[in-house]
Amino acid sequence: MKKVAILTSGGDAPGMNACVRAAVRYGIYRGYKTYGVERGYTGLIEDDIFQMYPRSVSDIVQKGGTILHTARCPEFKDYDMRAKAAENLRKRDIDNLIVIGGDGSLRGGLDLFNDFGINVAGLPGTIDNDLAYTDFTIGFDTAVNTVLWAINHLRDTNTAHERVSIVEVMGRNCGDIALYAGLAGGCEYVLVPEIKVDFKEVAESVQQSAKRGKTSNMIVFAEGAGDKTELIKAIKEITGRTPTVTTLGHIQRGGGPNMFDRVMAARMSVHAIDVLSSGEGAWAIGVKDSKIFDMDLAKALSMKKEVDSELYKLTRVLSI
Repeated sequence: MKKVAILTSGGDAPGMNACVRAAVRYGIYRGYKTYGVERGYTGLIEDDIFQMYPRSVSDIVQKGGTILHTARCPEFKDYDMRAKAAENLRKRDIDNLIVIGGDGSLRGGLDLFNDFGINVAGLPGTIDNDLAYTDFTIGFDTAVNTVLWAINHLRDTNTAHERVSIVEVMGRNCGDIALYAGLAGGCEYVLVPEIKVDFKEVAESVQQSAKRGKTSNMIVFAEGAGDKTELIKAIKEITGRTPTVTTLGHIQRGGGPNMFDRVMAARMSVHAIDVLSSGEGAWAIGVKDSKIFDMDLAKALSMKKEVDSELYKLTRVLSI
């Protein structure tokens, strides 16, 4: 009988549970025995693998996080550790693996295929939206809406107190969370890692907006966009105002996935089972122009993510 294992790895993202649910139930529908792996690659090394059934994934589609738990596993870079993980799969006659995670997690799956011939389907599960081959990653839309919720609430008090407010968001080296949330939230300034901006110019722009009658300003600051203490210093020196700073942190990862992420997760998991049924290989599953597709995993991971310059320009035009 065909068998497939499923793991979630790296940072958790809303929609991972929706992926697991769809992969288990559709896998069983397609004639697979389905297995879950606890704590990502750590569980694969430690042989923490168990069979899953339709009832194993009941009442999880609406939940954030991951019922399989997750962990970062730097030991997986070691060949011997990967060999141990592959052996734990092989002794159960499991030749197929679904990996749900970000760049590092998918690279781990690619190594398993290259070194030991384990067929792998990689699903982009990360709030950062930092994988170039796909339009969107699972969890990104929910995370952006969480940031937007925070911006909306902060704007009320920001306006009441006539403040300059800085909202720091996640994303590592990718500014998509800041970009989309800043545009949707009507923020005056969006600072992202991909486009370097002189903080003094931002401060001068805040000063000019005050002269035009704008009494409050909202700045979305992506992690990786620079040293925010330098931005605070520039604003204080040029405007005489001390900005407030709100760092949203891991709140962006939590909460139940929205409709978009739940549906995309289900569609990607179904496609993953289908592509694993087609033969041997390592595939990346993604979405382009609302269509779910697959491509060679190595090629997908070689692609460089670039910021949407048109969206960035739009944030500037609309901030006047």
